[in-house]
Amino acid sequence: MSNNSENKSQTASPSFVPRPGGGPGHMMGMPKAKVKNAKGTLLRLLKYLIDKKLILLLVFIFSTVATIINVIGTRLNGTIVDNYIARGDTSGLLKICIIMAVIYIFGVVFTYLQNNLMVEVAQKTVMAIRRDLFNYMQKLPVKFYDTHDNGDLMSRLTNDVDNINVTLSQSVTQLFSSIINIIGMLIAMLLLNPFLTLVSMITVPLMFLITKTIAKVTKKYFSSQQKELGNMNSFVEEIVSGQKAVKVFNREDMVKEQFGEINERLRHSAVRAQVFSGVMGPMMNFINNSSYVIIAVVGGYLVISGKGLTAGMMFTFILYMRNFTRPVSDLANLFNTIQSAMAGAERVFEIMDEEPEKDNLNDVKINTVKGDVEVHDVTFSYLPQKPVLKNASFSAKPGQTIALVGPTGAGKTTVVNLLTRFYDVDSGIIKIDGLDINKIHRKSLRSNLAIVLQDTFLFSESIRENIRYGRLSATDTEVEAAAKVANCHSFITHLAHGYDTVLTDNGRNLSQGQRQLLAIARAILADPAILILDEATSSIDTRTEMHIQEAMLKLMEGRTSFVIAHRLSTIRNADQILVINHGEIIERGTHDELLQRDGFYANLYNSQFKTGLAEETA
Repeated sequence: MSNNSENKSQTASPSFVPRPGGGPGHMMGMPKAKVKNAKGTLLRLLKYLIDKKLILLLVFIFSTVATIINVIGTRLNGTIVDNYIARGDTSGLLKICIIMAVIYIFGVVFTYLQNNLMVEVAQKTVMAIRRDLFNYMQKLPVKFYDTHDNGDLMSRLTNDVDNINVTLSQSVTQLFSSIINIIGMLIAMLLLNPFLTLVSMITVPLMFLITKTIAKVTKKYFSSQQKELGNMNSFVEEIVSGQKAVKVFNREDMVKEQFGEINERLRHSAVRAQVFSGVMGPMMNFINNSSYVIIAVVGGYLVISGKGLTAGMMFTFILYMRNFTRPVSDLANLFNTIQSAMAGAERVFEIMDEEPEKDNLNDVKINTVKGDVEVHDVTFSYLPQKPVLKNASFSAKPGQTIALVGPTGAGKTTVVNLLTRFYDVDSGIIKIDGLDINKIHRKSLRSNLAIVLQDTFLFSESIRENIRYGRLSATDTEVEAAAKVANCHSFITHLAHGYDTVLTDNGRNLSQGQRQLLAIARAILADPAILILDEATSSIDTRTEMHIQEAMLKLMEGRTSFVIAHRLSTIRNADQILVINHGEIIERGTHDELLQRDGFYANLYNSQFKTGLAEETA
């Protein structure tokens, strides 16, 4: 739907902050810079992981086995010191070293298996999140896309989801193994020497206090980093798409400066996030080293004083302590990675929390439509208390053509948005064949409509498939027949690959007029009961328009048609012309009737259409 001609600003959702200015293009969404509900976001992620509970159970088992192997191997280090090195038993030392090597090989195998399984879990989970997000976006109303930035939405679907992927595939395995290692090593330490274990726990509360403090700060900065990355994607997409405008107005220096500002903001937020997260490692190392010093002093005293602790046991305990504090440090560092993923996950779930288009269970599904349209006393506003359509009433009988005329921003496209239920009326009623459209199933309603927009959108597919988009079940013969009616068969067959020509970047390898003709062919193939032409011929030159007029008349024949157009040839023969200004229908009638009244339409015609009439009658 072309929204260029309407002032369609709408209050953005709570997840986004609108930009100042009018129109949906000025209301592009800006994500908030702070994670609002970390607990809720985590629970939603866990729901995706629960579906993989069997694989996660295997990961847990393999991680537990690897930890047990690590505990046994570590314990053997002390045995080697006391029973072999201290006694000079070389042959026994060799045998025990071989046993340790075999034990550690098994540990490597189980660690490898748990990592592989966790990668599978991560990829399946992220695939499900990406699928659910994309599918949910198909349920969102047009007004959502009118008020949210495409680049930011793309960033959420790609960058933020990939952020979750990295965290799940790398950090969750580490999280599992770290927790199990902490528990395993703690039990081993308690069995070896409870007193030393109690002493070693002195620094643990300090670790968690520092972790909590730093995580609180980094959470905000990682979220800000994701936001700025989305802003950069939005800007780049916009500038790449509008590169011709940039060059023709010599705005290269300006956009470079704007990009530099956005790039600097991204750098600044990324530096703050990485600097604060980087503090975690050195702090944990300092605390760990302090723990070793404390254990060395206390344990050394126990060994020297002969209070039930041997040198080998002391050595084993220090290794246990290292294997205990290392996963604690890993968990602390994981908070930074998890914060980044949480920021991305919340941005993803923000979209999935938007209100989708909903149909009521008792909504009617219509198969065939006659095209009897009645609009009664309809008022609508994009912003509260600022109506863009006021008490509009008109009707169209089956097969009639209704033209909507008026200055830019008058409310013409809004009528189209309401007819298609892209938006719902604030008050009043719109009926099709006597049925309130608010009680008609949306897909059912739209399947009986076809729209040709001012801004044609074509997909990166073949010309054949782009036309077939109007009716997916159409045969190749039907596609070509529609192209012939739209008078685009000739130029298609002159292309190197004909109907199999693949279009690029919204059909940039075709002229604007050719793209418009393909859109008309698509509408012809759809064979709708109600046809909407929103400035459909505005991008076509006069010569091209002459070629399609007969096709357009054939397309409109027998169909209720609503035409928004400035071209004289598209409105002169309309059954009724509605003149809209400031949201109100101020005049209505046929072309000749309105000219005779010498009112707003006559002035508009004389100022804008007279040249077109001279060209047409020449």
